[in-house]
Amino acid sequence: MKIAVVGGGGREHAIIKKLRENKEIEKIYALPGNGGIAADAECVDIAATDLNEIVRFAKENTVDFAVVAPDDPLVLGAVDALEAAGVPCFGPEKKAAIIEGSKVFSKNLMKKYGIPTARYEVFTDSAAALDYLERAKMPAVIKADGLALGKGVIIAQDHDEASAAVRTIMEDRKFGDSGSQVVVEEFLTGPEVSVLSFTDGKTVVPMVSSMDHKRARDNDEGLNTGGMGTIAPNPYYTAEIAERCMREIFLPTIEAMNAEGRSFKGCLYFGLMLTPEGPKVIEYNCRFGDPETQVVLPLLKSDLLTVMRACREGTLAETPVEFSGGAACCVVMASDGYPERYEKGYEISVDVGIDADVFVAGAKLEGGRLLTNGGRVLGVTATAADLPVAVSKAYEQVEKVRFGNAYYRHDIGQRALAALK
Repeated sequence: MKIAVVGGGGREHAIIKKLRENKEIEKIYALPGNGGIAADAECVDIAATDLNEIVRFAKENTVDFAVVAPDDPLVLGAVDALEAAGVPCFGPEKKAAIIEGSKVFSKNLMKKYGIPTARYEVFTDSAAALDYLERAKMPAVIKADGLALGKGVIIAQDHDEASAAVRTIMEDRKFGDSGSQVVVEEFLTGPEVSVLSFTDGKTVVPMVSSMDHKRARDNDEGLNTGGMGTIAPNPYYTAEIAERCMREIFLPTIEAMNAEGRSFKGCLYFGLMLTPEGPKVIEYNCRFGDPETQVVLPLLKSDLLTVMRACREGTLAETPVEFSGGAACCVVMASDGYPERYEKGYEISVDVGIDADVFVAGAKLEGGRLLTNGGRVLGVTATAADLPVAVSKAYEQVEKVRFGNAYYRHDIGQRALAALK
């Protein structure tokens, strides 16, 4: 079999490494991939958003199955385009990917179908939003409606910050058309949990829960990033909470999408807050989370391709999906200065015999050398029987990866370990 994976980050590297365990797969293409992914797949210089070229390549190279991993191509309709060309695909169609592509859509969906989430208001012009914020309780959460590279959510601590956020999104158009509408939400408190789930539009199979660490610096200080590390499972996500989420959030979301004529097949990501009133949805993603994928997939025992095909074909209820009872910790190594200004082009070296997965996100091959080429450069993921050992092991293995201006947080997993005690 020949597989194409659309995307070029650490998430895609984790997906490709897991797919490689299937012996039926003889070839994996990564579109576009990156310098690190090149060790595990053939990288093809086609942008993840260039749908015409992706379809052309898949047809010319008789690709048997495609996995569309990032949000942008899913929201643009990559799955629709590939399926129309006769290429079977894992991922939601465009009409279902709107659950991430528009926060206004997802908030209205939850309100209509009684799915627990933060109270909110939607605004289409900045003057009305600014007027509302003068009376709103702080802190407040300001969200650009559309995709914004994970940076379109601003937690405003006071009225000045809230007003500045609205002006940045709606007037300065920092995120382009994604800022044509904003959602203003109440600020929720409680532990955050990420739950990725496989679904075929009828059955929902949650994966191992995880905990992301968004802030750039130790002790959750610094700017928000795309994620500086993850652990799995999340100790706050108990069996009782999991059952409640299935009943109140997971299945109702799938049923709501079906009722709207937007059946969702693929990976649906639930970003949850465990509030004093119970679990509530902070956000939906229409794809695998990054870097959550880097701790969840290494714990998957079942064959990933088999599960992906079951999602597409509507046979997930009859398909075993098993995870190991262990734990995983991913420490992201970034370029110092990320998420603002940073230098690129440093050579990456990895010790022979490293006892961890290295999932590469921002790197390029040049003259046979692997060089840094992004803010988040790679993730080092260790697995173990329990979380304390996994965290300790991840930090031991991080010492075996080196590049100039490397930076990483030293406290990934500490909140989770405190919760275990």
